[in-house]
Amino acid sequence: MAVSEAAVLREQASRGRRTVSILGATGSVGRSTADLLALHRERYEVVAITAHRDRDGLVALARELRPRLAVIADPAGYADVLAGLAGTGIAVAAGPEAVVEAASRPVDWVMAAIVGTAGLAPTMAAIRTGATVAFASKECLVAAGALMMAAIRRHGATLLPVDSEHNAIFQVFDFARPESIERIILTASGGPFRTVPRAALAGVTPEQAVAHPNWRMGAKISVDSATMMNKGLEVIEAHHLFAMPGPKIDVVVHPQSIVHSLVAYVDGSVLAQLGSPDMRTPIAHTLAWPDRIAAPSPRLDLARIGTLSFEAPDDERFPALGLCRQAMGAGGGAPAVLNAANEVAVAAFLDRRIGFLDIPALVADAMGRAGTAAPSSIEDVVALDREARHVAASLVGDREAGMGRR
Repeated sequence: MAVSEAAVLREQASRGRRTVSILGATGSVGRSTADLLALHRERYEVVAITAHRDRDGLVALARELRPRLAVIADPAGYADVLAGLAGTGIAVAAGPEAVVEAASRPVDWVMAAIVGTAGLAPTMAAIRTGATVAFASKECLVAAGALMMAAIRRHGATLLPVDSEHNAIFQVFDFARPESIERIILTASGGPFRTVPRAALAGVTPEQAVAHPNWRMGAKISVDSATMMNKGLEVIEAHHLFAMPGPKIDVVVHPQSIVHSLVAYVDGSVLAQLGSPDMRTPIAHTLAWPDRIAAPSPRLDLARIGTLSFEAPDDERFPALGLCRQAMGAGGGAPAVLNAANEVAVAAFLDRRIGFLDIPALVADAMGRAGTAAPSSIEDVVALDREARHVAASLVGDREAGMGRR
């Protein structure tokens, strides 16, 4: 980032406590953010927190963090949240519009951690305030990358990546001399099925797919990691965040999840960021940026770990990575279609309506059937997302009926 931006943030921090909001507070990233805020109460003032349906979780976090506003996206939860926060002085609101209003409140820093394209409107609202936006909803950037990056430039917002891989790149990327960068290298754990033969993947259960060997994450992102769709989405995300063309973005499987990503320079130097697999490390980096704060993450002991290994991804076993590169190369609305179809497919798998191997197969089918015109507005993205979901839902129905099951 530009030195002037860092200077502005330092000046803001010097005036007192930094104001923050958390969009998606009850998810894994939101809760990790709350852990850090609770450790550094003297540095931060929480303005708003939001949740989708987790009423009890929202009430508990609101009582702990004492925001001015707590919002539940599901209107059916309003009465329970209102009762749970009675007497606290915390304002309560409900509905998708209220989430967007919470995101629009002027603060210094916003954690955008609403999973999927449901986070698009709130994230764009936060960007329009010119805030520093810590970004953990890669699906938004996949579906509307060009529009989001244009909005960031237009409104003078700062986007800080929270995904461990992109945060690692951010920490070692020379923004002042991007021409000196030869390529960036995203690491992937390989998920729980890295060594499982493809034929055996047909019988994978949701419980097995969400049991990530290294990270504690929500169900959707855990399944994406198991299919390696998550890594493919991260390739598209990196393309937008760092203005790097697809051929200059590599993926390497690193089962230990210690090296979070690397940047290779034209002189042959390769810089990497290492750390224990704990999301509180990249979150702490964005929360304090351009400074640093203490985080309770386990400290890295390389002597104890002993060995770090790397291997090329198996595109045959995990075709999702290739689908993402295909969508990125096609451009236009193809990434939005890919993302929407994947969300539908993962939800259907978690509901035991389709099999594990049906996820990438269904996404590939949807990419061939839905429109891919380049969106020129957020409304266009929403319409394309809706169309792709309709197509994907129809394909799920076909598979449930035993038609075209793979």
